[in-house]
Amino acid sequence: MKKLNVILAFATVSFLFSCKSEKKSNSEAENLANSNITVNEAVPDYKIEFGEVSPKSVFRNDSLSIWGGSLVKGEDGLYHMFYSQWPKNIGWEWVNYSVIAHAVSESPFGPFEHKDVPLPDRGTEFWDGSATHNPTVHKFNGKYYLYYMGNTGDEKIVSTPGKPKINWVHRNNQRIGVAVADSPNGPWKRFDKPVLDVSPNDDAYDALMTSNPSVCQMPDGKILMVYKAVGKKDPLPGGGPVVHMVAIADSPTGPFKKYPDPVFTFEGERFPAEDPYIWYQDGKFRAIVKRIKHEGKKREFSLVHYDSEDGIQWNKAKNFEISKRIVEWKNGREQQFTHLERPQVFRENGEPVALLCAADTLDANGVRESFNIQIPLKIEKTNN
Repeated sequence: MKKLNVILAFATVSFLFSCKSEKKSNSEAENLANSNITVNEAVPDYKIEFGEVSPKSVFRNDSLSIWGGSLVKGEDGLYHMFYSQWPKNIGWEWVNYSVIAHAVSESPFGPFEHKDVPLPDRGTEFWDGSATHNPTVHKFNGKYYLYYMGNTGDEKIVSTPGKPKINWVHRNNQRIGVAVADSPNGPWKRFDKPVLDVSPNDDAYDALMTSNPSVCQMPDGKILMVYKAVGKKDPLPGGGPVVHMVAIADSPTGPFKKYPDPVFTFEGERFPAEDPYIWYQDGKFRAIVKRIKHEGKKREFSLVHYDSEDGIQWNKAKNFEISKRIVEWKNGREQQFTHLERPQVFRENGEPVALLCAADTLDANGVRESFNIQIPLKIEKTNN
């Protein structure tokens, strides 16, 4: 009897410990668990479409340029969006005056309310001291990780509203960083070095700059990153070609092992794509990517869909085209934006429910009005 009591007590403790551990599970792990398929199930193809957008699903500010937006749900039950902002009156100066800001909502579709600036300017002596931009936020193993582009430089303003130019010092000083917190409300710990720096060899695809990280957790727990890279093969200051590369780490804070081959490429094009968002679901890695199609001197932008078996080699998905920058509002009106990019998927209970994008329009003087838009996602899964 004494032996039986010991066994029962041990089983009870094991069960309680299991429940406690389950409650601590992180959202990325939950999404992975919810998206697993059994060995005998076929891996489905996705057809990704947009639902109708509510007017409340637009986040804008009259005095600030708003760009992008990445979403995570906190333990407080609120939806926390991290986005880029900079003063509108100085022009399109994202590369040297952007900071990453934070807004909250009770719904992934807004309305969002600005809360604070977790990654502000911290001084040109830091690698990311002048600008932080293009955030993507994730929860891994109970902590929150905010990946971003940062840079430093002379902070010289070269644009005016309606006449965008780029500060090449800041553009070429772009590197990828990560900040860590126990809560999306912060405080956020920043690091003295980038999490992914340029490669030291001048012939590398990322010899000049690294930027625009996209990150997800792999089924084995490792961290997959796809990032924008610019080399030194083409003439400076622009350099090029502009490609996307893959890196993998055991930990969310690195170090990352870089892989040699670019992805999302098109034969003969030096800048074919931008702004991927990657995730793992239903037995495959998935990506929504901004396609930059070159027709003569004209560039045509759209959102397209890639998938991958291993996260390293990517192919056009069966249903490749997603949107030519067109959304439909709740009142039935269709609108095509000048840009619809920086796609960031938000998943709940393992399923993609919203796509957050940077969008903009131009007025008669070419002045850009930019904002974040939250688009409902409709995904049809089909098996061959």
